Amino acid sequence: MSTSFQQHKAGDLHFLKRLNRSAILELVRRTPGLTRADIATQAQLTKATVGTGVQSLLNQGWLSEGELQKSSGGRPGRALHLNDRHYVMLGAEVGVHGLRLVACSLSGEVLASHHEHLVPTTPEVTAGLLAERLHSLHSAPSVSDRHCLGVGVALPGPIDPRKPVLRLAPNLGWRDIRFLELLRPHFPKLEGTWLMDNEAKSAAFGEFYFRTGQVPDSLVYVSAGTGIGSGMVEGNHLPLLSRGLQGLAGEIGHTILQPGGLYCHCGNRGCAETLVSGWSIRAALGIAEDEELVESLLPRLQEENVQLTLRRAGEALGTLLLNLHHTQNPSELVLGGSLVQLGAPLLDPALAYFKANQNRLLGTTQQVPLRVIEDSTFIAARGAAAQVLASVIHGPSDLI
Repeated sequence: MSTSFQQHKAGDLHFLKRLNRSAILELVRRTPGLTRADIATQAQLTKATVGTGVQSLLNQGWLSEGELQKSSGGRPGRALHLNDRHYVMLGAEVGVHGLRLVACSLSGEVLASHHEHLVPTTPEVTAGLLAERLHSLHSAPSVSDRHCLGVGVALPGPIDPRKPVLRLAPNLGWRDIRFLELLRPHFPKLEGTWLMDNEAKSAAFGEFYFRTGQVPDSLVYVSAGTGIGSGMVEGNHLPLLSRGLQGLAGEIGHTILQPGGLYCHCGNRGCAETLVSGWSIRAALGIAEDEELVESLLPRLQEENVQLTLRRAGEALGTLLLNLHHTQNPSELVLGGSLVQLGAPLLDPALAYFKANQNRLLGTTQQVPLRVIEDSTFIAARGAAAQVLASVIHGPSDLI
């Protein structure tokens, strides 16, 4: 996701005005209810600059005014909020076994959504089907009368940091796919920002960016589904995702937990995904690709072989969580993905291992928060929509 500004000349007044509006919008987005005086103080801008910027954002439908706020001195000011009635962002996740789509307001509220099971197929077929579903979502009554800022797509594999190319989706068998180029011809009238990213990174970004109030310094999201991935995001004005030289940062499913172990879909042996992933659980318990994994397993949770498989997978997941704690040490860990819906048989051994071992290295009693999202169906799609919003606010768009 590109977040750099276009080149500009020193003293470019248009650029400076846009930069000021971006700062104002970010402050209101993170702390709803600020007044113009609050913004001037926090952004260290003159009251005149803030007044002009706020009026422009009001006129363009980015902000709305609320109630008068009491002031310790001087005139009361009106509270400012994001205008959740004018703009919309579309977000989509292409999963190994499904499509998940959302339309979001500026504050991250999901206005409309769609989820359907999908048997793995080719990039071309998937792009055509996704475009049909995006058309339908864009035409929904709660969405159609809004100005669309663009669409973000989350994909199950590393994305090249320098260009929009899906390098490899090992659980789909896709390699070097320019997915947006396949998608855009099906939706030529949709303007705005188009972007794509790894699904765990999109999920991490959305969990961080759409939060208001007390925001952690950094956050790692762990996606436990057909595969296992993670994304780390940190910063305040424009949060940054860790990507690595080749986009491999966060590919924890392909870290080695069992040297010389079973072969992984990536071609290596003993990857974490051979111990904890949707596909390894399917293989161990004989569940077909066209069956919904969680629905198939929930009635069987009392079976001894199911309990043993999930306990071993949970212990491996706990090891991954501890490894992330030691290697990235985020302020907060968030665990999501479809496997979370399997509940205690998988989660109890994972969380118990993490809790028992996270403080051994430093000997401290401070616990790193670990939050479990029980239903993360649309987390990655919503995160892709958040990336569209961030790109518009901080990129070269003329919308603000």
